[in-house]
Amino acid sequence: MLRRFCWWMVCLAPAAMASPPALDHAVSTQIDSNVQAVLQRTGTPGATLAIYRDGVAVYRHAYGLSDRERKTPATVSTTYEIGSITKQFTAAAILQLQEAGKLDINATLATYLPDAPHAREVTLRQLLSHTSGMPEYLDGPDVEQWAVKPASFDQIMARIKDKPLDFPPGSRWSYSNSGYALLGRVIEVTSKESYEHYVKTHLLAAAGMTHTYNVADEAQLAGMAKGYRHTDGKLELAPTIHATVGWAAGNLVSTVDELERWNVALRSGKIVRPADYALMTTPAPGSTDYGLGLFIDTLDEQPRIGHTGGSFGFTTSNQYFPKQDVQIIAFTNNGDNPEPGQMLVTATFEALYPQIAATARKPAAGEDAATTAVVHKAFSQLQRGDQDTSAFGDKLKAKLAAGLSGRMARQLSPFGEPSSFIFKGQRHDKDGTWNDYRIDFGPGNSLPFGVRLDADGKVVGISIG
Repeated sequence: MLRRFCWWMVCLAPAAMASPPALDHAVSTQIDSNVQAVLQRTGTPGATLAIYRDGVAVYRHAYGLSDRERKTPATVSTTYEIGSITKQFTAAAILQLQEAGKLDINATLATYLPDAPHAREVTLRQLLSHTSGMPEYLDGPDVEQWAVKPASFDQIMARIKDKPLDFPPGSRWSYSNSGYALLGRVIEVTSKESYEHYVKTHLLAAAGMTHTYNVADEAQLAGMAKGYRHTDGKLELAPTIHATVGWAAGNLVSTVDELERWNVALRSGKIVRPADYALMTTPAPGSTDYGLGLFIDTLDEQPRIGHTGGSFGFTTSNQYFPKQDVQIIAFTNNGDNPEPGQMLVTATFEALYPQIAATARKPAAGEDAATTAVVHKAFSQLQRGDQDTSAFGDKLKAKLAAGLSGRMARQLSPFGEPSSFIFKGQRHDKDGTWNDYRIDFGPGNSLPFGVRLDADGKVVGISIG
C-alpha cells in the first residue's frame, strides 16, 4: 500500500517471548541486538518478529509498545495492519476463480468489468503483475484526506477514469494499487460474493486463519496495535486508511502466526494448485522480479519470495527464503520510509547467515578511489539537499535546482548517516559507464546507488535502488 527519533529506551526492551528460542544463543543475541538498533534508529514504537522453519516458530519476540499512549507492550500475538501483503490474498482468489472456470486471467478486464477504465486495453494477468500501466488511485495531494473516508468502487474509479495509462500494457512494470482494486471487483462479479466474504470463506478458513480481520474491525480488536509515523521529526499517531479504500489492495490486519499459517497453506497447495503457485512465484512478462501478488527477488544474492506492506502507520514484511527454507516475518507500527519492517527482516536474515552477508559486502575489483570520493560527496549533497552541487554536471545541476534536490533530500535523509560505501562494479548501457555502490546505514538498511561521470569527473547520472 502507501509508502510514505526520538523514543525512550524502555520501548526497545523485549516485551514478550511466546516460546523459548530454538536458535543458537549467540545468533539469538545478535538478532536481538540488530532489532533494537533498527528500532532505535528509526524511532519505531513497537514490533513483532518471527522466524519459522517448516511452519514451526524457532524465534518469536515482541519489542516496545503497541500503544505508546497507554504504555501497552507489544506481544507476539499483537495484531498489525499488513498493507500490501493483502495483494497475495487477492491474487490467490483470482486464481481460485480461474480454477473454478469462472474467469480467465488472460482475458481483458472488459470481459468482467466492461465499464472500468481502460478495460479493453489490459488483461487480468497484467493487473495481477503490475504491468498494466493503470494509473494510481492512491496518488495526489488530497490522498490522505480522501483515503480515511468511506469510498465506493465507483468513487475509487473516478480518481483514475480520465487518466491515460502510464505505459503500454505489458511493456514494463510499475506498482499499481489500482490494479488490485479492479481485481477486487472482478472477484465480486465472478463469485457473486462480496470481496470480504470471499476472502474469509475461501482463503482465511482454508488456511486455518481465525484471527485475521480488516481495518474496519480494528476498534473491536483488543490486541490491535496503534499506528504511528514521523512528521517533521516528531512521532505522532497516524490516520487509518478506510477499509473501503485499502480494500483488495491492502486492508487486512493479522498476527505473525496467522500470516505463517497462510504462507504454509499457500505453498502446500491448500489455497491454489501447485501450478498456480508457480505462476505466482515466476516473474511475469514485463517484470523482472514480480509474479502474481508476490515479489521474486534476492537478498544478498539469495532467492527470496514475499511481499512488504505499508500503510499510514505500519510497515510489515513477509519473506520466504527457499534456499534456506526459512520464513521471516516482521510487523511494525511505524509507517515511515525506509520501511522498518523490511529492515528487520534483512537484519535478521543477515544475523542468521553472517557468512552470506559478509560475502555480499565484499567489494568488487577495480575500484577507483577518486570516483568513490566523488560518490561520497554527491550522495552527501543529495541527502542534505545542499545548495552546493559542485559534484554534479550542468544538466543535473539544473534539474536539482528545479526541484529534484528537495525530492532527493526527502527520499534520502531518512536513511541517516551512511556507515560504508562498497564498490560493486561497473555496468554499461547506451548512456555510458555506471559505477555501482552499496551504501550501508546500519543493520538491515542498505541502498544500491550508481553514478555516471563525465570526462571531468562530474556526476551526470544517478540511479537509486
